[in-house]
Amino acid sequence: MLWIKALHIIAVVCWFAALFYLPRLFVYHTQALQQGDTQGSQRFEIMERKLYRGIMLPSMIAVVTLGFVALKLNYDYYISQHWMHAKLLLVTFLVMYHFVCNHYRNQLAANNCRKSERFFRVFNEVPVLFLLVIVILVVVRPF
Repeated sequence: MLWIKALHIIAVVCWFAALFYLPRLFVYHTQALQQGDTQGSQRFEIMERKLYRGIMLPSMIAVVTLGFVALKLNYDYYISQHWMHAKLLLVTFLVMYHFVCNHYRNQLAANNCRKSERFFRVFNEVPVLFLLVIVILVVVRPF
């Protein structure tokens, strides 16, 4: 069980690193598009694709898989805990955020994204809020 938890935490760290960085790349990509910098835009497109496919997606799959394994190993305990229900709900929303990131990545690559630099600056802060609440739920277990 401890190995599963350790690997789960490592996967979470990798996933959140990518969740923090990809939307920041969207900010820079949007700036490049606004400035007509096609070379910069192409560079960001490559960086976004490699980050998403090479780190973000595999990390998310590992987080969910290892989380389900850990949940299954102690199902009777975890399923009765309200903090776990809240955590699972937040992780579900975070997975949706993950796929919305891919949607914006595809739009930026096709040069048809209508979102502003300011939008992506705010969008970039969303995973921080999720991380704060999820860590508090897991460590403090307030209910």
